[in-house]
Order: sequence, then structure tokens, then C-alpha cells
Amino acid sequence: MSCCNRRCGLIAGAVLGALVAVLGGILIPLGNSIIQGTVEKEAVIEPGTTAYETWSAAGTKVYRQFWFFDVKNPLEVLQHGARPVVKEKGPYTYITRYLAKDNVTFNPNETVSFVLPQGAIFEPSMSVGPEEDNITSLNLGVAGAYSIVPVELHSALEMLMKLSKSSLFQYRTVKELLWGYPDPLLKDTIGLFAPYNDTYDGTYNVFTGKDDISKVGTIDNWRGLRNLQFWNDSYCDMINGTDASSFPPFVDKKKPLYFFSSDICRSVSASYEKTVNLKGIEV
Repeated sequence: MSCCNRRCGLIAGAVLGALVAVLGGILIPLGNSIIQGTVEKEAVIEPGTTAYETWSAAGTKVYRQFWFFDVKNPLEVLQHGARPVVKEKGPYTYITRYLAKDNVTFNPNETVSFVLPQGAIFEPSMSVGPEEDNITSLNLGVAGAYSIVPVELHSALEMLMKLSKSSLFQYRTVKELLWGYPDPLLKDTIGLFAPYNDTYDGTYNVFTGKDDISKVGTIDNWRGLRNLQFWNDSYCDMINGTDASSFPPFVDKKKPLYFFSSDICRSVSASYEKTVNLKGIEV
């Protein structure tokens, strides 16, 4: 009797194991297919999807850090042609890309257009000092004027510099150098990123992913251009990838991620390096 029970138990176990294997072979691919279908549906950029809610809202904070070279001997350089002695100062950190997309418009060809409002907020906790720190640096207005004005007119330019109390070097705050200051020589606002606050960097037109999820967020054109006209090189002028605020799902880590940065007017790429744990999730 015990032998029969043992045999029945083995048979039942074998049948159950086979059944589990069969069901696993069916349900796992089916489950994966359902998950993939749900992700593809929710990743499309259109009202009502999860992707649209996060895509259209205020972006994740992006921190931009700046370093400056503070010239310590400007008079010696100007009067005696001495080699500049500089000291690096930084970082000075700003929060950017924190504003929501504006003028969102859906187009018939499964693309969506929008603009990104620009703004910068100083982040003192991540900076070496206040943005009112002073830096002695090259005067961009004067240096630019020397490169534009013909050599035979340099004497006249130097006269204008004296009248406007301008020099090849200037003493400005970090805030002025980055975001702009009224230049006495050019009678205009000069700055590395001027104008920036309360401006837009151009209209983006990106694919919604409705007809091809692998293209979701990919830039179709920027400022009406599919290729830039800034560089004397067709490769450098390419507009590739997304605006870096999002990427298509099911990314292959063996392939680089391409994105376009309007700040440098170039497309760049990022390659997989390693998997890290972010708040308990492997990414």
C-alpha cells in the first residue's frame, strides 16, 4: 500500500511539474507581452498617458556649474606684455530646465511641438561663494571689437575705449559675466549666456511615438531645421536623439543614447558604463 502511495505521489508530482512548466512557458511570454504592450501604450506622448503627464510637467532639475579663471596681474599684462597669472574659481552652480514646456501643439504627422522656457536660479549650497563674487577676466566686448574692426581703425577704437573707460580686462561679478551687463563700449548687453532668463531656445518638434514607439521624444526638427547651420561640417550639424528630458523605452544598453543640447548647439551621445541602484531600483 505504501509503495502504491509513493508511486501515485511521484506521478502526481511529475504531472504537476509538467503542468507548471507548460503554464510557465505560456504565461511568462504572455505576461511579458502584456507588460510590453502596456509600456508602449503609456509611453506615447499624448494626453491621458503616463508619459504625457511627466513629459509636459516641469522638468527634473538640471544643475549647471561654472568655473572662471580670475586674472591676477591684468596691469602687467597690458603694460608689459607679461604672461597672465590666473586662479581658478568655482564651481558656481545654477538650477536650470526646471520650467514646464510651453505652447504644446500636436500635429497631424504624429509629432508634437513645444518650446522650453529658460531660467536659472543660483544654488549657493553647491557653490564656492555668492554669485556676486568678482572676477577679473577678458572683456568680451573689447576683445570682440578688436577682432571685427580693421587694424587701420584700431587707434580710433582705442580712443572710444578711453572715452567709455573700457579695457581689455574687466572686473565683473559672476552673475554679470554669465547672464549679462550693459557694456559701455558697445552700448548693448553682453554676457556669456545673455539673454537667458525669460527666453526660449527655439521650437522643438518631436515624435509622439504613436506610430513607432522607438522614436518617441526623438527630435524631428528644431527651429524648423533638421540639420544645423552653425558648423562647417555635416556631422557636427546633425540633430540626433531627444532633448535629453526623456528617451524611448526598451533601450539597448549596447547602443549609445543620443541627445541634442541647444546650449552648445551640438548633438552628443552617452554610452552605458554600469548598472547602479537608485532608491532600490536597478538602473
